[in-house]
Amino acid sequence: MSDARWTQQGQSLSHKNACKEFGFDEQDLFEAIKDGKLQCQLHYAHGNPYYKLLRAEVEALALEMRGPRSMQAQALDFELKKVMHEINSLKRKLASLEKEKARLNEAKTKLAAG
Repeated sequence: MSDARWTQQGQSLSHKNACKEFGFDEQDLFEAIKDGKLQCQLHYAHGNPYYKLLRAEVEALALEMRGPRSMQAQALDFELKKVMHEINSLKRKLASLEKEKARLNEAKTKLAAG
């Protein structure tokens, strides 16, 4: 087992992110760990445990369980969800900036009138 795969950015992910990205439920991943299909490391974030998995192994498991078309569809769904999240975030920021603009214009108008 190469330690580099565990520490390189993008080569590993938490079991919760694997569920979100590849459409697994936690039980599927835990069964694959027990069966020896996935290697894992136990880590803690703010006192909460999570399992760190190798991305390549999770991808291989997804291919084995669902096939390439389903995996591509899941990847597209995940990307679409990320894009929609970013769009909604930008909409909230835009609404906040519009309110600030209106407040500043009102303050400017009052200053010019008074």
